[in-house]
Amino acid sequence: SGHLYVFFKHWSPDMYGEGVRGMGQELGFRVVKKNVLSETSDNEPITEFNVKEWEVVSLTEYHRRIDALNSEDLRSLCKRLQITTKDEVNLKHGTSTKAELEPETFKPNLREPSELLEVNQIEKLAGHLPPRTIGYPWTLAFGTSKHGMSIKTLYRAMQGQDTPILLVIKDSDGQVFGALASEPFKVSDGFYGTGETFLFTFNPEFEVFKWTGDNMFFIKGDMDSLAFGGGSGEFGLWLDGDLYHGRSHSCKTFGNPMLSKKEDFYVQDIEVWAFE
Repeated sequence: SGHLYVFFKHWSPDMYGEGVRGMGQELGFRVVKKNVLSETSDNEPITEFNVKEWEVVSLTEYHRRIDALNSEDLRSLCKRLQITTKDEVNLKHGTSTKAELEPETFKPNLREPSELLEVNQIEKLAGHLPPRTIGYPWTLAFGTSKHGMSIKTLYRAMQGQDTPILLVIKDSDGQVFGALASEPFKVSDGFYGTGETFLFTFNPEFEVFKWTGDNMFFIKGDMDSLAFGGGSGEFGLWLDGDLYHGRSHSCKTFGNPMLSKKEDFYVQDIEVWAFE
């Protein structure tokens, strides 16, 4: 299809949509109707004075003329042909084309309420989640209030999961922080995961600490611990096998400061969310 047809279809889909027959179906030559610019030489300026009632032009010339039109010419052409543009329609309805073209913001949908995160905290976190999680509901895969304080139970809850995993911790000081893992938690021989992994804290304000590129110490699972980030012998976030005692330290993987108030902390509650 020609450039003009694409333009008409975009700006006036009701008049030139898929259901309208005859537009852009034949190749070779087109009949240019009244008030369309006349064929001119390559050097001759295109103005409203260079018009005829109609004429037959080659597709090459047809495309050249459309490409030569600027936004003012297009608006003038639409006005003469009595075409209503999206801008005009949106103006009447108090919206704008720019706003219309912006990607839809997906608000998080939790299958059940979170006991640790407030609504505004959930929305802040959602803005940093990997794109592949957008549009999927948050599903509580594990919670210490439901499943108990055991890392083995946590690993069992991860079986069959195939999405990024959000770990939310609330410690005995009432501080909320955690990690987004690119893959479900599992016992591993070494570190695993990708640069989608990050650490976060809401203490004192919301901050996200993403991969610095210095190393690839993303996630490490053992039967008696779970760790995120590393470098110089320190983990960014570490939990013991009982999911009761934890530690946070600055690390090279994420360039984070200490996530909790104190380097060593005690867990009050944990929620682990999947996206499915």
